[in-house]
Amino acid sequence: MSDVCYPDSLSGNIPNVYYYAANNPSEATIAKRRSYANTISYLTPPAENAVLYKGLKQLSELISSYQSLKDTGRGPQIVSSIVSTARQCNLDKDVELPNEGEEISAKERDLVVGKVYSKIMEIESRLLPCGLHVIGEPPSAMEAVATLVNIAALDRPEDGIASLPAILAETVERDIEDVYRGSNKGILKDVELLRQITEASRGAISSFVEQTTNKMGLVVDVADKLTSILGFGINEPSVQYLSTTKFYRADREKLRTLFEFLGECLKLVVADNELGSLKQALEGKYVEPGPGGDPIRNPKVLPTGKNIHALDPQAIPTTAVMQSAKVVVDRLIEMQKVDNGGKFPETVALVLLGTDNIKTYGESLAQVLWMIGVRPVADAFGRVNRVEPVSLEELGRPRIDVVVNCSGVFRDLFINQMNLLDREVKMVAELDEPEELNYVRKHALEQAKTLGIDVREAATRVFSNASGSYSSNINLAVENSSWNDDKQLQDMYLSRKSFAFDCDAPGAGMTEKRKVFEMALSTADATFQNLDSSEISLTDVSHYFDSDPTNLVQSLRKDGKKPSAYIADTTTSNAQVRTLSETVRLDARTKLLNPKWCEGMMASGYEGVREIEKRLTNTVGWSATSSQVDNWVYEEENTTFIQDEEMLNRLMNTNPNSFRKLVHTFLEANGRRYWETSEQNIEGLRQLYSEVEDKIEGIDR
Repeated sequence: MSDVCYPDSLSGNIPNVYYYAANNPSEATIAKRRSYANTISYLTPPAENAVLYKGLKQLSELISSYQSLKDTGRGPQIVSSIVSTARQCNLDKDVELPNEGEEISAKERDLVVGKVYSKIMEIESRLLPCGLHVIGEPPSAMEAVATLVNIAALDRPEDGIASLPAILAETVERDIEDVYRGSNKGILKDVELLRQITEASRGAISSFVEQTTNKMGLVVDVADKLTSILGFGINEPSVQYLSTTKFYRADREKLRTLFEFLGECLKLVVADNELGSLKQALEGKYVEPGPGGDPIRNPKVLPTGKNIHALDPQAIPTTAVMQSAKVVVDRLIEMQKVDNGGKFPETVALVLLGTDNIKTYGESLAQVLWMIGVRPVADAFGRVNRVEPVSLEELGRPRIDVVVNCSGVFRDLFINQMNLLDREVKMVAELDEPEELNYVRKHALEQAKTLGIDVREAATRVFSNASGSYSSNINLAVENSSWNDDKQLQDMYLSRKSFAFDCDAPGAGMTEKRKVFEMALSTADATFQNLDSSEISLTDVSHYFDSDPTNLVQSLRKDGKKPSAYIADTTTSNAQVRTLSETVRLDARTKLLNPKWCEGMMASGYEGVREIEKRLTNTVGWSATSSQVDNWVYEEENTTFIQDEEMLNRLMNTNPNSFRKLVHTFLEANGRRYWETSEQNIEGLRQLYSEVEDKIEGIDR
């Protein structure tokens, strides 16, 4: 900033001490730049595994019955009950189920049960932020276990640490990646093995943490206790626990290396330095800096109470991240080929967000590189300043065209990477390759001819807001109900997001190129975004739907075809690519419809009610931008929060203002035809809205 900038003038010489969530280094960096903030990190909300409830719990019990009785002649009857219950739980949207009464073979029965089992395991094992974090309050032992289980699920080859699931799978002579693949396909024995591995991982880590837990359920004296329990072979709690399971032959050396690392992580997870750092800052003392990001991917983010910094923007994407990006891109292309009659997607429209790329060391960026078939080349200092094309023979498929929508924060923090992206796309467009194997070149030539411009300009694919501007503002329109129809939202997106970066005009800033933007989007067969950490999902924040162009692409395509919409979930070691509608359903089942999550939020008082309302509003946002929210999601949410009289009264009495907005959002979802329901429901909501208004105004009728 200069001395004529408002933040500089307003701040003057007043110190600015600013608490920031440890997983949000990008916005913390902006707070440093704009207001000279000393940003002190605090933990994200305590995370626990979701629970199965109602029909999902019943399904789990039926599957257990099937596994023990399938060879006794009762198999077909139990499968019939599983199929019927799965339909009642709306799982038929996620799993292909046979028709009622249809006779199927024993092998097909196993496959149906395996797919349903895999889906409910996915719901149950999902990490939920339960409630809100209280500054200076360290996690309980139970919360520490959930965090350590997820830390232990990732391989860390740079530190010579194997993941716990991989170690356990080895004992039964299986590769964990094969188990994941089999489970994803619904192969019953692999789904069951993965459940056993997951349970054994939780059990081993729980027994490890128990040694440091007091009667209040808090972790204490970690350093002293760990010294006495690590390094004693068979007496180590984790080894003792595993000796009672089928994984008793687990490699002792690998276990010891992993649990020594987890012991260090446990010290960091429960270290309480948030208030101490605030006190130091207020006394004008030095606050130790530390990286921000996802504590599960990078435990060095812990302990909290550090002055957050991000990373060297020129050091991404890393080599390790390129490997994981290949897995996701290959799965995305495979899914799209299945949805598109065996054809490769010609163009994918995707989003690059600042925070996500800091937390993952450039995972989304790496995915873009691999789609168009180039690899980054780092210099002697580890800086990525150039790329080289991967040969078509090595790539084994056509180069996929991309339309990259960068968030305003990404534009501010990663201008060098935007330059790199633009250079590489234009380089690929100029390669002397057949058009049917290079969709970037194919589309650039078509667009150059139509618009009367040269191929390099037509190959512009890196877009964002105008300099100094942020977001498409669709999130604000949805939050404030200040929009008329879908076309108005699409016009907002186009007018605010059509500013292009041009590597051929250094220092020129962002230039509006709406025609090129529209033509590039009109070729998109798929839209794509990433979820990279367990605490933030599609409905938790508004920037995901604010960046989503699914309905917009449909309106721009000449054939009017709706593009496939995909979400990559790299929050666990078993990276998934799901459809957008599938991810919205998973989010609903594990958040708004999940009793454990709801109770966690309600325990946080008025702010918890606001968090519930916010997620319903964000669900409407997805209906507005993608039309990918099933009717049953709204119906079940209405049953959970409005039809349940006890819950209704708790919400209304705890935070009447947020509850009024919740009721208004239900009415709006119906008014905009996103939710079809009975007239009785709508009349009840209107009456309820009037009652809440009276309560807020203090009118007693």
